[in-house]
Amino acid sequence: MRDRKKAAEAAKKLVSQMTLEEKASQLRYDAPAIPRLGVPAYNWWNEALHGVARAGVATSFPQAIGMAAAFDDELLRTVGDAVAEEGRAKYNEYSKQEDRDIYKGLTFWSPNVNIFRDPRWGRGHETYGEDPYLTSRLGVAYVKGLQGEGEYLKTAACAKHFAVHSGPESVRHEFDARANKKDMYETYLPAFEACVKEAEVESVMGAYNRTNGEPCCGSNTLIRGILRGEWEFQGHFVSDCWAIKDFHEHHCVTQTPEESAAMALKAGCDVNCGVTYLHLLKAYEQGLVTEEEITQAAERLFTTRYLLGCFEETQYDQIPYEAVECSEHLELAQKIARESMVLLKNDGILPLQKDKLKTIGVIGPNANSRVPLIGNYHGTSSRYITVLEGIQDAVGEDVRVFYSEGCHLYKDRVEALGWRQDRLSEARTVAAHSDVVVLCLGLDETLEGEEGDTGNSYASGDKIDLQLPESQRELLEAVVGCGKPVILCNLTGSSVDLQYADAHVNAILQVWYPGARGGKAVADILFGACSPSGKLPVTFYRDLEGFPAFEDYSMKGRTYRYLEKEPLYPFGFGLTYGKAQVKEACLEKAPEEGKALVVKAVLENVGAVGTDEVLQAYIHADDSAFAAPNPSLCCFKRVHLEAGETKEVSVEIPWEALTIVDEEGRRYVDGKNFRLFAGFGQPDERSAALMGTRPVEIRFSIG
Repeated sequence: MRDRKKAAEAAKKLVSQMTLEEKASQLRYDAPAIPRLGVPAYNWWNEALHGVARAGVATSFPQAIGMAAAFDDELLRTVGDAVAEEGRAKYNEYSKQEDRDIYKGLTFWSPNVNIFRDPRWGRGHETYGEDPYLTSRLGVAYVKGLQGEGEYLKTAACAKHFAVHSGPESVRHEFDARANKKDMYETYLPAFEACVKEAEVESVMGAYNRTNGEPCCGSNTLIRGILRGEWEFQGHFVSDCWAIKDFHEHHCVTQTPEESAAMALKAGCDVNCGVTYLHLLKAYEQGLVTEEEITQAAERLFTTRYLLGCFEETQYDQIPYEAVECSEHLELAQKIARESMVLLKNDGILPLQKDKLKTIGVIGPNANSRVPLIGNYHGTSSRYITVLEGIQDAVGEDVRVFYSEGCHLYKDRVEALGWRQDRLSEARTVAAHSDVVVLCLGLDETLEGEEGDTGNSYASGDKIDLQLPESQRELLEAVVGCGKPVILCNLTGSSVDLQYADAHVNAILQVWYPGARGGKAVADILFGACSPSGKLPVTFYRDLEGFPAFEDYSMKGRTYRYLEKEPLYPFGFGLTYGKAQVKEACLEKAPEEGKALVVKAVLENVGAVGTDEVLQAYIHADDSAFAAPNPSLCCFKRVHLEAGETKEVSVEIPWEALTIVDEEGRRYVDGKNFRLFAGFGQPDERSAALMGTRPVEIRFSIG
């Protein structure tokens, strides 16, 4: 068990020996060495959203949104542990060579537990989706995996971006996200609270924007009031990169860098990703900060370094470099990639039977591209397997595979000197000569991502609508027009408009950004080596007609909990090759105040194929005017069912699931009558129509 008190005492002793200048220098993300005290340089900036990023070779796991679609918190914790293992292995070797560069430390600025409230947000694929409960469970799991359970932190995780942050990217440096107390405590804060209280996350990162008038990285309300006050957070706080300079340059809440540095420090921001804390000494000279405030931040940071064992031997020092991209981690990446993919439509064409095929056409800009495999904030893989390569490997020499790029990802031609859509004729030719077509469309990090990091300059990484690029829409219609069976593999990190595809293709597989070798997982599903079992962690809307403005942070009309229109594919939806149903479900005993509810459910797979399924429970407080309009996810459990198997499972519904949040942000049980639904998706009409089954409804009362 980690001893924070001991680490804090050691940190206090060390910092007490530093000059003011030395203490201030340690609040930079690139903290310099203090040779006289035996303190090596340390760079706080490292990334690990879905594998160790930006520091050379590492196992490439699916992007976070894909891992969320697995609805498998236990597996995600294992992924976090594997990422930490590789992080330690790399750190051990780099340290031996005194390489203390950026992206080579043990403080990972992950996970991103913001709520993916608007499908236009370019960074949404870094998150675990739109639901606060799912995001909480997965955030806690990943943090626990990264940090480990030993005497020392295996690595230090960071929950970001605290707290109301989900676009637009183009105005993030000056934008004020306004959210009422109900939305704050019901939607935007729970995942952060869970990471702090349950997972004891070591670090929290602020956001670029303001929240209700205060810059997030200098917010007394968020940092001092909620984080360190209400939640008693003991770790360190880090600014988003160059966010503090936004105080005076864009938010205009301060006049000078010195004032901005002082505002952040006084609010409780300990380390500055950026350069504004270079002005701390001037701020001190101007009487804007005290030495005690600088000392406190330095002590927090060195507490983390002591907890990581940076100044003594730990059980992690012997993790060998051979752990990096080892076979066990690669298999783990494949396992969660297979679990992540969501089958949105299947008219019976899948799984494909190789022995009945002579030719397969693989078409599309994402068919043989490495870029959509890896998402953003990624590392380097020693090998990449695209969808085309995965299919080629799966069929070997038995089936002829034709390939065409079909079109550019978003431009109107592939060759600069060619005509409008110069690969369409080739795509039609491939389709005409194929028994079945696998069409690979979608986006990649050049179109959806972070402001400044994408080639999508017109929207700064966000989407302007839900449409695929025009070049791809034309390709889709052209391939469909050839009259051959078509399977659409959609590689995106977010929902897009798939209405035309839903009406015209035979099957749709949502692939996400599946990791460097994700093409193998795609092939495994297409050819039936495993059954798809992922569930949507976001709603796939039909369009944005009547949807709230991107800048509007009210939850009204957003996400499945507040959705008024019928979606194309609902949150929690996903097909399998099996045919599972919940035969019966009931409460094990009458509810007792403050105690978890235990639901017993009998699951049956009446299909001919074994599969994983995700049992999902949704709850609604019928008497409360403060309840979200639609039932909310309150529990999930991944279960394997062999063909013809019946299995009884028990799941716990936390008592907190019965509570509501009122307009003042207060959480309590309101009313007596509740409905609980146990099934494999939401209790809505669209899910029932798509899945051909309904959840079992359980009505109960309390008090």
